[in-house]
Amino acid sequence: MNSIMLLLFFTFVLAIFLGVELIAKVPSQLHTPLMSGSNAISGITIVGALIAAGQTEHGAVATGLGVVAVVCATINVVGGYLVTHRMLGMFKSKSKVESPK
Repeated sequence: MNSIMLLLFFTFVLAIFLGVELIAKVPSQLHTPLMSGSNAISGITIVGALIAAGQTEHGAVATGLGVVAVVCATINVVGGYLVTHRMLGMFKSKSKVESPK
């Protein structure tokens, strides 16, 4: 049991360092496509969290953690789409306002 927890902790720390390095090296022009990709991954996370929340035979703690996972993943997806929409809006051409003659 202890070696499994150590392996999981090592994987978690490795993922943190890898994520920080990857995000730091991404040019600003690629943030919008990457945000869309991460939203798709978070959508898959919502499906997994719904399955975890629906498992009643594992107890109330597991169901509670599943509900928390659903809420967090939903906030992540909605926030990501809002940020992506706002960033794409920055690239739209501004409509020309007609000046009075």
